[in-house]
Amino acid sequence: MQKTLDVKGMTCGHCEQSVKGALKELDGVTEVNVNLSAGKVDVTYNEEKVTLDNMREAVEEQGYDVVA
Repeated sequence: MQKTLDVKGMTCGHCEQSVKGALKELDGVTEVNVNLSAGKVDVTYNEEKVTLDNMREAVEEQGYDVVA
């Protein structure tokens, strides 16, 4: 399954790597693509292993806000 997260607060390459790294650590996440300028993060994942809430929490722990 694929989901696009609307992430607020990302401004640089470090932000991109923080979000990408946090999501990739989750069991069940197979691919993460960050569009820094649009504030969008495309996540491909196994919905039997990880939930949207898990992904939202991982991103928010890095200091960013997930809107969608």
